[in-house]
Order: sequence, then C-alpha cells, then structure tokens
Amino acid sequence: MPGTVLLLAAAPAGKGCLVDAASVLPVLAAVPPAVLSGTETANVVELADPLEPQAVLTRLRAAAAAPGPLTVFVTGQLQLDRRQRLPHLALARTTPSTVRYTGFPWHWVREELRLRTPGTTTLVLDLHADPETWEWLRANPLDSGRNVAVYGRIAPPPPSRRAVAVPAYMKAVATILRSGHRPEPTVLHQQALGRVGVEGYADLVLAAPGVGVGAGPTGFASRPPYRPEGPRPRTPLGVTPEGLNAPAVVDPHTAISAAVQSGRHPDADALAAQYEQGAAVAHGAGSEEALHWAEVRADLAMFAGDPVRSCRTWLGVAAARLSAGQAVDAPAVEAAVDRAHHQWGQIRDAVAARELGAALAELRSRVPGRREGALDHVRRQLRQLQTQG
Repeated sequence: MPGTVLLLAAAPAGKGCLVDAASVLPVLAAVPPAVLSGTETANVVELADPLEPQAVLTRLRAAAAAPGPLTVFVTGQLQLDRRQRLPHLALARTTPSTVRYTGFPWHWVREELRLRTPGTTTLVLDLHADPETWEWLRANPLDSGRNVAVYGRIAPPPPSRRAVAVPAYMKAVATILRSGHRPEPTVLHQQALGRVGVEGYADLVLAAPGVGVGAGPTGFASRPPYRPEGPRPRTPLGVTPEGLNAPAVVDPHTAISAAVQSGRHPDADALAAQYEQGAAVAHGAGSEEALHWAEVRADLAMFAGDPVRSCRTWLGVAAARLSAGQAVDAPAVEAAVDRAHHQWGQIRDAVAARELGAALAELRSRVPGRREGALDHVRRQLRQLQTQG
C-alpha cells in the first residue's frame, strides 16, 4: 500500500525566528519518496513556511485520512500562547502576542492522528523552543497521541537572541536517507543523534512512542520523562459486533480503525457505541470517558460520509463540555465546535443544514474559536439557506 509523507517546515519571519526551518526542505525533497516513507511508493506533500493554521490543518487532516503508513517530518519552533499556555508550532506570521491565532496548536496534531491504526504513524521532529516554552517543557509532555511513534529532539533557546539555529537533527536524518536506504526508525534516530554530536548536548531527546531519553552513553542531557497520554477508557463489555471477526476486543481503537480501513463503517460505529454506553453507565454521560467515545463516533460518521450525523454529534459534545463547566476557550470545547462547523459546511441537504446551522450559530456566539469571522460565516450561510425555501 502506498505511503504518505508530509514535510512541514515553519518558523516566524523576522526577529522572532529561532531556526532556519525551511533550509532543510531541499535536502528532504532530494530523498526519493519511497525512502522517506519506507514503502514501495509514496505521496509527498510539502509545506514551507505556511501562513495560516487552517492551511496546515487541512493538509494534516488529508494526510491522516490516507490509508497506509504516514510519516510526518516537522521542523520549526514551539511557542506558548499567553492565555492558556499551550504549545503551538509557530508559523510565518506568529509573534509572541498572536500565537493563539497565528500558530498551529500542537494538540491539533494529537486530535487529527488519534484514529489512525496503531503502528502506521511516525512523527520525526526537529523543534526549537523559546525560553518560556523550554521551561514549560521541563514539566509537561509534548503530547502527540497514544498511537503515534515520535522521534527527534527539542532544542533549547539559542544563547543569543540574534542567533538563528540550524535544524541539525533533521538535516542529519535527510542526509542519511539520501543514501537511498531507510533504516528502522529507532536506528535512524540514533544515527541522526550521533551526527548532531555535542551540539545537541542540552536537547530534549524524543524516542518512540512517547518516551523521553535521559542521559546515557551518547552524552545527551537528561530531561523530565516524556509522559505519554494514558490509556483510552475501556469498559468490561468484551462483546464484538457481528463482522469484526474477534471474540473480544483488547484495544477497541485498533478494531475500530481496522473496520474503517476495510469500509465496515456500521461495525466501527456499533463498537464505539457499545463503549460509549458502557462509559456513560460507569462514569456518567458527561464524563471524559463517555465524551471520548462520542468524539470517536463523530469522527466515524465523517469517515462514513455522513456529515449530518457527524455535525450533530460534535454539537452534542461541545454542549456537554460547556454544561460540565469547561471554559469556552478550552481546547476540547473549541475543537468540538470547529469540527461541527467543518462538517456543517459539508451538508448538502438544506433542511438539515438549516436545523443544525441554528444550533451551530448559538454555539458560535459562545465559542467564537480562533478564526475571525466564524460566527458571521454561519449567519451568512444561514441567510442563503433561508432563500432556498
């Protein structure tokens, strides 16, 4: 099966730039697609210094939806937004005061990759942190998701504000791959670290999946453990819907992903519905455990080509989170409303679009999100729908 490769290099323009991220793209682009992916054939998408977070999200979402192995190479710098202090990949227009609106929230990476089949997704990262983000990383994980293998490094701030670092780790990866041979990811990672040498002594080194490497014979400085996300909620149902060909589900996410990949969308939704019901009984309908499975079902509806059901489910998730007291700018709330908005735009039935659009407009008035004009967009579309009778 063909693989998919996403090459992303991003950094702010001007004096806020910490790393010459785009300089690595010509080296990576010179590597044959099959070597980048580790598959016989591969599709490669390149993003150099993107301006808009939504442009990055669109490409990442498309890559995540592709079947087969996915490898994402990310070179850039991390910054925290001032309101929630969450890590973002800084883009071309990002400044310290506009991170929340012009940067790419790192938790979007986790959200977009969460339903991929375990063992099929690899992140290769060469990231640089400003002083504030570096201190944050000493106590917090850079969570990329439970099913994602992560290799790379996060470099500390440069000694001088005027210094622009070189993405040495990613250039080492690209140089190794240009030989035409792709080692196993763990071996490739260690070889790249060896080429970085003492330059990376202070780096936070990342090794898959979600593990922080401490000081060892290679001489890399130890950092706090890179704590992975805990296991997804499970309930003692042990019942498999007909057609999933397994007497019991050890990790339902794996079975669900397999069903989606083979086109058995009703089976996937049936299994997720069982776990949602079990979580609601065990923990409450508004619990994180139950809402997780509601979100899974919303994504499954999208994969099945049912934007009405997906939009309705995301609206319900957002409303439940708000009812539970979560803030209107909480990442999970914003993500739910944004996804409902996206799915609403895919609805072709005017009656359903008007019904869900009214609910979306009400939510958008409370949760405007990060994109300017989102509420105005809903209202304009609703006015057009009214003219359709």
